[in-house]
Amino acid sequence: MTDDVLTFVEGRIGRIRLNRPKALHALNTDMCAAMLEALVAWRADTAIEAVLIDHSEGRGFCAGGDIRMIAESGAGDGAAARDFFRTEYRLNHALFTYAKPVVAFMDGITMGGGVGIAMPARYRVATENTKFAMPETGIGLFPDVGGGWYLARLPGHLGEFVALTGARLDGAECLALGIATHYLPAARLGEAKERIAADPQSIPVILEALAESAPEPKILAHRPAIDHLFAGDTVERILASLKADGSFWALAQLATLRTKSPQACKVSLRLVRKGRHMPSFEDEMRQEFAVASRVVQRPDFAEGVRAVIVDKDNAPRWQPAMPEGVTDHVINQIFAPLPADEEWTPI
Repeated sequence: MTDDVLTFVEGRIGRIRLNRPKALHALNTDMCAAMLEALVAWRADTAIEAVLIDHSEGRGFCAGGDIRMIAESGAGDGAAARDFFRTEYRLNHALFTYAKPVVAFMDGITMGGGVGIAMPARYRVATENTKFAMPETGIGLFPDVGGGWYLARLPGHLGEFVALTGARLDGAECLALGIATHYLPAARLGEAKERIAADPQSIPVILEALAESAPEPKILAHRPAIDHLFAGDTVERILASLKADGSFWALAQLATLRTKSPQACKVSLRLVRKGRHMPSFEDEMRQEFAVASRVVQRPDFAEGVRAVIVDKDNAPRWQPAMPEGVTDHVINQIFAPLPADEEWTPI
């Protein structure tokens, strides 16, 4: 279907290789559809015992989704954006519910859409090159692709911290927080893939044998502060807590949050808080589709993409400019269920 992703069989495993290096392997609709088609075919193929997801050359595993296309669509009728989200979320859900073991090699930039295809995997391999983040509040979006589910399940209030600030986590931090299941040096990934292809029944043994001790995770030094300062029930209270704390670290987080879309921050905070009580991943994806369908057609998303990706002036003019201007009524509208004939459904 597309050369941007390669799907093939190697021995007893299905291989998915992202192949769009100039875009840091960012996902488009055709890539998601091709991966989904392969997963469906392999699901019923008894000769395929496991699935391995990686990327071709370049420093990114997957930098996200096709933001320019989504923004252009959102400025119009939003149909192409909704088609992308519908297909991408079906891929996310198919991976989450896949009966056969999936191994994702998060070697390099793993953000947005990359998180969506890595986190459902049973085995998630980080390296010294891993840079994990959900930076969507900086472009007026929110941590979708199941972010409301995964971030809500991080320890303490780390989910709120990662969702609101877009904090970048390295491989050691991913391992410490359970985002990654294994930490391997990048130089050993080729050997790991070869051994898995030869013996897919021994994936955990192979990964354990090749794993090495990760460096000290820096984020753990800030855990007490994160759990205290990001516990507020509103964005305004979190900002007030950071300001009142007055420490260098707290003020740095405050400065970061002041650059983010207030609307996106309120959406993201509600998403994480609701995610802790979501009955199933399918329910999470249904909600995120409704939210995404609306957010991409609101002014902050177009403005965030303009400021960060198109003009690159990094000076977005958010509407409203302050969290106090984003009413509960607006957030309730964004989170309202879609009509039954427009809802997201799994394959």
